[in-house]
Amino acid sequence: MPRQELARFLREHRAGLHPHEVGLPTNTPRRTPGLRREEVAELAHMSVDYYTRLEQARGPRPSARILDALVGALRLTPVERSHLFRLAGSSAPPGTNAVRRVRPQVTRMLQRLPETGAIVTDASYGVVAWNPLAQALLGGDLGRRTTNLARRRFLGQGRMYESAGAEEFGHIVVARLRRAADRYPHDAQLAALLAELRAGSEEFRQIWETRPVHAPGHRIKTLDHPVAGRLRLNCDVLLVPEDDQEVVLITADPGTPSARILRGLAARAA
Repeated sequence: MPRQELARFLREHRAGLHPHEVGLPTNTPRRTPGLRREEVAELAHMSVDYYTRLEQARGPRPSARILDALVGALRLTPVERSHLFRLAGSSAPPGTNAVRRVRPQVTRMLQRLPETGAIVTDASYGVVAWNPLAQALLGGDLGRRTTNLARRRFLGQGRMYESAGAEEFGHIVVARLRRAADRYPHDAQLAALLAELRAGSEEFRQIWETRPVHAPGHRIKTLDHPVAGRLRLNCDVLLVPEDDQEVVLITADPGTPSARILRGLAARAA
């Protein structure tokens, strides 16, 4: 554990945090900027002596509970949280609940891909962001912000245009939901989704028992679109690891009939 780097990280973030950001009074005279050590210790529910030893590079390796307490006290971002855990010689465990917000820069990226359909899914396969071409390809219900691809696949909620690869996608969905259940055992929204899928789909129950393992990557899909007809499309996945989200990019091979149809759909969607 690089104690000096960890100590420097804690000192810098304590100095950069204003009292009003953590609900402390601002009318108290302060000799140095930022919070006092005793204030951080109180916010993190630890002794002042323990926190002081961490800042002075004299402390023991902090536990995950201590590190997450410091994350809250210092108002660290997810990226800063991961860095803090690395400095402490640990891997950052996931948060309590799946992240269902989308980073603004990811949303902006989707809008800069006019001839690529793009969606963002959270750890439970909820669609949390999309661009116009994706909505034209996958159905207008994407705009309700309640679309879940697991419900589509196993419960028939929303249109499923996929005519090839549906069986494989079912195993991919279950594998990801199993990972999510392990990572977020206290996520009530995820628990409700799994209960709904178990109650409504025998196929889901059977695949769940096989414990499938799949990694995100490249897939080729055939879609039977009600307006555009049959399309042969590439689906590639980019990961947003800090939020446990996936960006799915939908394209067609250049020069193919599917690419020409995709370009026309994109123009109409824009």
